[in-house]
Amino acid sequence: MGAQQVRDGFAELYGTAPEGVWAAPGRVNLIGEHTDYNDGFVMPFALPHVTLAAVARRDDGVLRLHSADVPGGPVELRVADLAPGTDDGWTAYPAGVVWALREAGHPVPGADVHLTSTVPSGAGLSSSAALEVVVALALNDLYALGLKGWQLARLCQRAENVYVGAPTGIMDQTASACCEEGHALFLDTRDLSQRQVPFDLAREGLRLLVVDTRVKHAHSDGEYGKRRADCEKGAALLGVDALRDVPHDGLDAALAQLGDEEEIRRLVRHVVTEDARVERVISLLSSSAGARAIGPVLTEGHASLRDDFRISCPELDLVVDTALAAGALGARMTGGGFGGSAIVLAEEGAVAALTEAVEAAFAEGGFTAPRVFEAVPSAGARRLL
Repeated sequence: MGAQQVRDGFAELYGTAPEGVWAAPGRVNLIGEHTDYNDGFVMPFALPHVTLAAVARRDDGVLRLHSADVPGGPVELRVADLAPGTDDGWTAYPAGVVWALREAGHPVPGADVHLTSTVPSGAGLSSSAALEVVVALALNDLYALGLKGWQLARLCQRAENVYVGAPTGIMDQTASACCEEGHALFLDTRDLSQRQVPFDLAREGLRLLVVDTRVKHAHSDGEYGKRRADCEKGAALLGVDALRDVPHDGLDAALAQLGDEEEIRRLVRHVVTEDARVERVISLLSSSAGARAIGPVLTEGHASLRDDFRISCPELDLVVDTALAAGALGARMTGGGFGGSAIVLAEEGAVAALTEAVEAAFAEGGFTAPRVFEAVPSAGARRLL
């Protein structure tokens, strides 16, 4: 659905024109998984798939939320009554943003919001962050709050952590708010410093495929939170502020220090080696080796997520194994895990055969047919109309 259609949908719904239409994208994380809440490094890029929001201000304390993708009419809330734990539906994400803005002292007396999205839900592509960021950006513009992209991202993360109750890191919201077309975003999640890294696969005759396994995941479930808590326990046992502070060349000593804490040892090993993989990818992309050389690093990342972090699933492993056997340069799961999507780096001419091989493997395994599409580094959140 285009911006004009969302604008028209708002007018039909609320009886007046919106003051603008905004877009915020989903994201693919190229490398750097479960490092963000460990103060580490990540490298996402924005997808062309976006959440669109047509929005208008209100001054009467009422927040009306509607999604073209959810059955039913607008949900009406009072901004003064917004509080964590009061909503467990989709409206918790935009309502949480309003709550977070107001908690931070920014005057948002109300709004009418009409939404739609092309970001696949539950696919590990940050549909929730896109929803949060598009609402935050619209309110920032309409109420002249003067917040930068990284500031909006932090408030959206607070909305998801506290209001929604999902213990996510800062990567998803920052990617949606700050990515640039044709680039991957190197983000240091400790100090939020950013570097836009050129990532033009087409110029090198390459493609990056996203394979949505259609296995739904949920960040707010117990397994994600347990991984995060155990990473924090690992940092405490090692006497560091976060696992980011464990040097790669000191990993063996750190693992020995953890003794028989085998589960925590695995988590620590993943986070420390994953941070190193992010740095390797940046080095390769910045060298004459180019994007072809990052394939094995992506595959190493999947093995670490599968064996050490233990958040893969049979469908994700099937994508990776099948793609590699069919000639992919590299492949790995992306996102929070327990389902969602995998990415496959491939030569342009191999895309059709790889797609066919993955689809055939899913059919033979009795799995739901996957959704396969190309991931093109795209622009971050912006105003359209």
